[in-house]
Amino acid sequence: KQANTRVILGEVSGVDSARREVIAEGRRIPYDALVIATGARHAYFGRDDWAEHAPGLKTIDDATLLRRRILLAFERAEVEPDEDKRHALIRFVIVGGGATGVEMAGAIAELAHRTLADDFRAITPQCAEVILVEAGARLLPAFDERLSAAALRSLQRLGVEVRLNSKVTGCDASGLTIGDERIEAQNVIWAAGVMASPAGKWLGAPSDHAGRVRVGPDLSIGEHPEIFVIGDVAQALGENGMPLLGIAPVAKQQGKYVAKLLMARERGELMPPFRYRDFGAMATIGRKHAVAQIGRWRISSAVAWLLWCCAHIYFLIGFRNRLS
Repeated sequence: KQANTRVILGEVSGVDSARREVIAEGRRIPYDALVIATGARHAYFGRDDWAEHAPGLKTIDDATLLRRRILLAFERAEVEPDEDKRHALIRFVIVGGGATGVEMAGAIAELAHRTLADDFRAITPQCAEVILVEAGARLLPAFDERLSAAALRSLQRLGVEVRLNSKVTGCDASGLTIGDERIEAQNVIWAAGVMASPAGKWLGAPSDHAGRVRVGPDLSIGEHPEIFVIGDVAQALGENGMPLLGIAPVAKQQGKYVAKLLMARERGELMPPFRYRDFGAMATIGRKHAVAQIGRWRISSAVAWLLWCCAHIYFLIGFRNRLS
C-alpha cells in the first residue's frame, strides 16, 4: 500500500559511496539514504570446500533442499543392500550446538523415530542416528547454563547423541572427521557459524573478523551518515558494550529505528542513539520441548514450548495464517 515504494530484483555487486549509487547487475541506482540489510551466510572457518558436503539452513531454498535430502536418505536406505552404507545413509550429523543446531537435531530425531516409524519395511527409522557436534563446552552458549543442561537432557531423551568439546577437522562427501575419529555419514548439516555478506568490502568500511560492519550509535558508518547498516551484517554494540546478537529481534528493532531516524531528519529533528530492548530468547527441541529465557525467568520443557508457539503465532503475518 506504500505508493512511493518500488521493489527491484537484482544482485548487488558494489556501492559507489562517492557518487551515492548502488551497483546491481550493471545498473546504477542513485540514493539519498542507503540502508544495507544483506544478512549473513554460513562460515566454514576457512574451509569453504566443506560447504558442498555440509549445507546449512539460512534460506527457504536451503530448507527445501535439506528436507529433500533427509527424506531421500530414508528412501535410499530402504533399497540399500549393504548394511554399512545403509547405516551411513540414515546417520545425520549436525555441526554446531547453537539454537539452529539444537532445533535441527530435535526435529530430525522426531522425524526419524516417530513420524516415519511405520513408513518403511526393510529399515527401521528408529535406528537412525542423529549426532550433534559442538566445539564448546555446552549447548546454547547464549542461554543460561541451566537451560543448556535442560536442552541437553531433552535431546538425549529424543535419542540424539550429543558430543561436546568436539571440533570438526575434516568433511567430505562420505562423512566427517572429529579430531582423529572418522564418522561415515551421508547427511552432514552445518549450523556452526555465520559470516556477514560482503557489504564491508562494498563500502570499504571497518569490519570485524566475521565481516560485520562496525556502525555508530545511530547505525550509520563513519564519514557517511547517509549509509546505515543493520541486522546480521552490522556489528552494533549494546548498552553493555558487547556486540548485539545476530537474531531477528535485533534486526527488526534496528529497521524501525532507522525508519524513524530518516523521518526525524526530514523534520530537522534529532534522534537518540539506538537502544535494543531484549524481550528474551527461545529455542525448541522437538515437539513439546523448548527452553525460554525471558528477563529473570528461566523456563524449560512443555511450558516453554507453549510460550514458543504463542510467540510464533503472534508474529505470523495475516489472520488466516495465525488461525491455521
